[in-house]
Amino acid sequence: MSKNWKHDFVEKRIGLFAILTIVAISIGGLVEITPLLFQKQTNEPVIGLKPYTALEMEGRDIYIREGCNNCHSQMIRPFRAESERYGHYSLAGEHVWERPFLWGSKRTGPDLARVGGRYSDEWHYVHLMNPRDVVPESNMPGFPWLAEAELDGELTAKKLATFRTFGVPYTDEDIAGAKAAVQGKTEMEALIAYLQALGTGLQQQAN
Repeated sequence: MSKNWKHDFVEKRIGLFAILTIVAISIGGLVEITPLLFQKQTNEPVIGLKPYTALEMEGRDIYIREGCNNCHSQMIRPFRAESERYGHYSLAGEHVWERPFLWGSKRTGPDLARVGGRYSDEWHYVHLMNPRDVVPESNMPGFPWLAEAELDGELTAKKLATFRTFGVPYTDEDIAGAKAAVQGKTEMEALIAYLQALGTGLQQQAN
């Protein structure tokens, strides 16, 4: 009888019930998440992982700007069907320098976590100009304007410097030469460079 009374006492007081629910969820979340903050595999880069070059960094920003991550995930789940189609499942150590993370969960198009090196630069160029030229059933829009827009590199050095504050090992030389490395390149070249870099850190580890 006493136990039932205590149970009713909490359930009949919505405010108290809500507070206790939040406390319970918070404790559960801390128990699940806190250990990950101290695990080597989630905090240290995989062997062979390299920072994005200046051109790849600009390509990543274009990838985000054009909404590519809205239709393409970059997270291969640890299931056989996933790994057989896309390659080795994604590891946290591949993404320790990512800001923001682009893992995603929606796949209107295929996962791109391991697309680097899978196709030639020319294939990517044709695909981005008009996807149906290489994938007839594709519903992806084309991005022909990227082939005409040129990068000025005015903010590239600042981007690399900012990422260095996040722990990305850019050198002073990398930052100083960032503008020259991208100036005059097209946005198409930058985006292709970024796509060709995806997943290559783990490939180098395997080699």
